[in-house]
Formats: sequence, structure tokens, C-alpha cells
Amino acid sequence: MFVSTSSTPTHNVTTDSRKTQLRVGRLTKAHGLKGAIKVELYTDEPEKRFVPGAVFSLQVPDSSPWHGKTIELNELRWYNSHPVGFFQGIEDRNAAETLIKAILWVDHDTAVLPDEPDAWYDHQLTGLTVIRDGAEVGTVGAVEHLPSQDLLVIKTANGDVMLPFVKALVPEVDFEAGTMTITPPGGLFESLEDDDDDDSDDAEMAEAETREA
Repeated sequence: MFVSTSSTPTHNVTTDSRKTQLRVGRLTKAHGLKGAIKVELYTDEPEKRFVPGAVFSLQVPDSSPWHGKTIELNELRWYNSHPVGFFQGIEDRNAAETLIKAILWVDHDTAVLPDEPDAWYDHQLTGLTVIRDGAEVGTVGAVEHLPSQDLLVIKTANGDVMLPFVKALVPEVDFEAGTMTITPPGGLFESLEDDDDDDSDDAEMAEAETREA
């Protein structure tokens, strides 16, 4: 089975073409009275991303006092299976409340691959040309992470197709060629073409009825 990490890239241009930013979490709710904040994780590698001393860029509204600033993690703890962050300088609940809904980003070298075999970051998959039976059928638009499995969002001329990201359906990912080979079940892509044909038939029928009227 292939694995895709759930960290996602920003679209901001950086001065170093090898660098991007990965979205790794969101601060959701103050926890207790000592400045702790519950974290919604957007990464499959919290043990690497959320270590003491890790520095995060903050995505917040322009009006926020935290706009343009970073924050440093002191510690990530788990309470009832929920991650809770303790950050430098956030020492009470009032301070924690100013950070609610902030999205956390980290710098990442785009040349670095995940340690696990057959695993990639989302931004490495996005934009790949999708090949089926030797022909191009679309491009990878996004990766959706569900509890049961990852889904590829494949953008085609007739609409988006959701395909489970498993080796049985995605036998090859070739970064040098910029392609992904898929073997989807029959009817998955054809259903979009049929819908498009139905729309054309409906338009032709409506036009004919107008002429008869």
C-alpha cells in the first residue's frame, strides 16, 4: 500500500526553489489555565514536526496580533488521545485564546522524501500526469486523507475523479517522468464521459423542442 503524508504545501513563492512550507497543524481550543492549546494535526509525522524547539510560522488574519510572527513549541503532550501543545511565552488561557484557529506551517526542503518506502508528501504528488492504458487522463489535483485510506483527486476534462491511493490501483509513481500510472476499476472514468454525453443530448433535445415550438 502506498502512503501519502497529510502535510500540504503553501502556494507562496520562496527565494529558494528547493524550499516550500508544509501545513502541519491548526490550533483549535485552549486547554486548561496554563496556556496549553489543543492541536489538530495535519501531518503523519508529529514525532518529527512537533518536537521541543520546533518553530512554526503562523497563518492568521491580518488583524491578529500574531500576524507575521512565529511561535516556538515547548512540548506536545497527549490527553485522552488528543494532542495538546505548550508554546514559548504562552503562559495562561487568555494568551492561548489569541492563537485559536491559527494554522501552523514549517519550512521543508522539497528534495527530502519521507523515510518510509513508497511514501510521499502531498505536494510531491500534486501535478503529476495521470496515465491509464498508456494515455493521459488527467492530473493529480489533491490528496484527501480519510480515516480508512488516502484518496487521489484526479482532475480530468470532464470533472474530478476520486481514486483510492493503493498499490493495486496505482502501480507506479515516476517522479522523473512526472507521471502516475493507474489501473482503476472499469466505469470510474467512463461515468464522467457518459454524464457529459447526457448533458449534450439534453441540450440538443431542448434546442430541437425550441425550433418545433
